[in-house]
Amino acid sequence: MKKIGGLLAIFALVFLFAWPVAAADIKIGLMCPLTGKWASEGQDMKNIVSLLVDQANAAGGINGQKIELVVEDDAGDPRTAALAAQKLASSGVCAVIGTYGSAVTEASQNILDEAEIVQIGTGSTSVRLTEKGLEKFFRTCPRDDAQGKSAAKRIKEGGFKKVALLHDNSSYAKGLADETRQELNKAGVPVIFYDALTPGERDYTAILTRLKAANPDLIFYTGYYPETGMLLRQKKEMGWQIPMMGGDAANHQDLLKIAGPEAAAGYFFISPPLPQDMDTKEAQDFLAAYKAKYNSLPVSVWAVLAGDAFKAVEAAFKEGRADPEAMAEWLKTLKNLPALSGTLGFDSRGDRVGEFYRAYVVDDKGAFKIQAK
Repeated sequence: MKKIGGLLAIFALVFLFAWPVAAADIKIGLMCPLTGKWASEGQDMKNIVSLLVDQANAAGGINGQKIELVVEDDAGDPRTAALAAQKLASSGVCAVIGTYGSAVTEASQNILDEAEIVQIGTGSTSVRLTEKGLEKFFRTCPRDDAQGKSAAKRIKEGGFKKVALLHDNSSYAKGLADETRQELNKAGVPVIFYDALTPGERDYTAILTRLKAANPDLIFYTGYYPETGMLLRQKKEMGWQIPMMGGDAANHQDLLKIAGPEAAAGYFFISPPLPQDMDTKEAQDFLAAYKAKYNSLPVSVWAVLAGDAFKAVEAAFKEGRADPEAMAEWLKTLKNLPALSGTLGFDSRGDRVGEFYRAYVVDDKGAFKIQAK
């Protein structure tokens, strides 16, 4: 019996060392709003990153390791985002992509930083997110101050003399309004109205009446597309034909469903380019694959920026920078990585580098038309 037992032990050892051991999976987290008012944005984020993961795994993974995507719904809500971040931090992910909304991202930042996990925000443009000095926080979207400069430039070039600034008190919208006001003051363009609305309401006639009494020649509402759509529709119902402008949070096709094409006609906004306007080979190849799988295109740029974040994490792993400290250090030196929205790089704060904004106008058929640079 001892002899048989010894032979079995030898056989077991031979079997163990001869059998190929699968490489451990690389876990990457994705935090996005799969429920709530931004659910369509979150679903596109999930679809884009899932497709990129599938493509990478079909090509052999990263250095022979398969990628596992761990998804948590933040519902577009800061409290839910904090819980989602805690779940991701305890799931063994090496990096987290997301999320949409500066206040939502901010609720997750310290949790992921304390867990020593690299986080790459996507639709989170508030300046203060990278002013905190968190070593492992990055973003693939530009900051509000960059957008504020672009907005002020567009307003001045448009010849507007009396500007009304309206925001929703969120980190993003108030930050953009403040940055734009500062730039307009430098340019000598008067801001004659500055106030906030309450997001989620159904009737904005009271704030619109106050705006009309101030007699501006332009309204710049810096908040998100649901309220933008309501303002446009109710402004039309009032018979007020004043031009209205938005920032990149208005860049969503659902704006037209809320406002209606007639009320939205002539509305303009500044934003990174829409998916269909992205002309790099990487973008065109990926969008063709996306359409083949989902029979549609992403509705906004913010979901595409989640794909950029995945590309950055993938590139770091290919360079052997799997450790969070090493990954963060390497990302701060990254420049000119071919990504979906164009070349991608970060500065020492974790902010995206390079000019990114374009102007769009809604035509009388409800199409978002990109304007010449």
